[in-house]
Amino acid sequence: MTSASLKKATPATMTIPFIDLRQRFEEEKDEMMASIEKILSKGSLVLTPELREFEAQVEEFTGAKHCIGLNNGTDALMLQMWAAGITKGDEVIHPPVSFVATTGAIVHIGATPVYCDVRDDGLIDPTKIEACITEKTKAIMPVHWAGKMCDMDAIQKIADKHGIMVLEDSAQAMGSYYQGKHGGLFGQSGGISCHPLKNLNAMGDGGLLLTNDDEVARKVKLYRNHGLESRDNVVMYGVNSRLDVLHAEVMKMRLRKLNDIIARRRKNANQYRSMITAKQVFIAPERTDEGYVDSYVMFIPQCENRDALQAYLKEQGIESLVYYGTPLHLQKAGQKYGWKRGDYPVAEAQCDKVLALPHHQHLTEDQISYVAEHINKFYSK
Repeated sequence: MTSASLKKATPATMTIPFIDLRQRFEEEKDEMMASIEKILSKGSLVLTPELREFEAQVEEFTGAKHCIGLNNGTDALMLQMWAAGITKGDEVIHPPVSFVATTGAIVHIGATPVYCDVRDDGLIDPTKIEACITEKTKAIMPVHWAGKMCDMDAIQKIADKHGIMVLEDSAQAMGSYYQGKHGGLFGQSGGISCHPLKNLNAMGDGGLLLTNDDEVARKVKLYRNHGLESRDNVVMYGVNSRLDVLHAEVMKMRLRKLNDIIARRRKNANQYRSMITAKQVFIAPERTDEGYVDSYVMFIPQCENRDALQAYLKEQGIESLVYYGTPLHLQKAGQKYGWKRGDYPVAEAQCDKVLALPHHQHLTEDQISYVAEHINKFYSK
């Protein structure tokens, strides 16, 4: 089946964008502008009490002892590795299904990325981790991809057995839980992204580091602010990775709504599950066993003949995105490590099929039905 042969199918009667940022602004406009005015009227914009208030609210929401606001989620990954003492020559195990920041953060620290293949749901496969461990392995970095929690019990048992750390890539795990514990709090620390496409989003880039470790928190707080212990006392050479207070104030407002946002997204995902009946589409089932609570940051089925389906959906006014079409080990930037196609077959097969559908809290039931109807129609021809 090609998109060309379906071009004259039912004309599009809806336009369904992938991203809802304009709708989000309309819903939050009055509260957002009041938050911005509150900060600007004070004339103090960096490391003010409002940032600490937001961090404290995240600590209460997640159960973390420490939340540290940073410039972005990538910095959170790098700073947690730096605080853990990971350096040149160390190896960090992680999956090849993720955003490039996971591997990039490891490389920028000077460590060596080591991939471990994934399960059918796109999450790191604990049964394959031990084969990746060497004498240079310093940490395992599970990625809670699309807001789905990894099997942290199994991962932690492996780490404990071999005396290595767990550092979580929790970029998409705000509001995700496993057995009552929030993502990012299983290992030594976890990095969260507040990019505009996340469920708790800043007005631009933003990031958080969660940890229950006092020493990690102390180091990261110093490092994010140039190593300044006081205005004129530099105790280490750090970087500038302070979460902007404007972002923090807006996210204070959004944090109050986060549980409702996740509930709306969960409802949408379950409607997709019930209405997409084509056997050529694999949708991971909702996980309610073992205390899994997913935050539904994205909704990414695996679809046969993915590219043709995406083209067809576009003709029907439905925007979709490929997250991601190339696994990390096959990216050009990683060629120096010698990875090749066939090294991680499950990840490679998934990347050939993944298609992220419109999935945000402003979708209507009619819009979801429209998307599902056209997906089913594509595969029925």
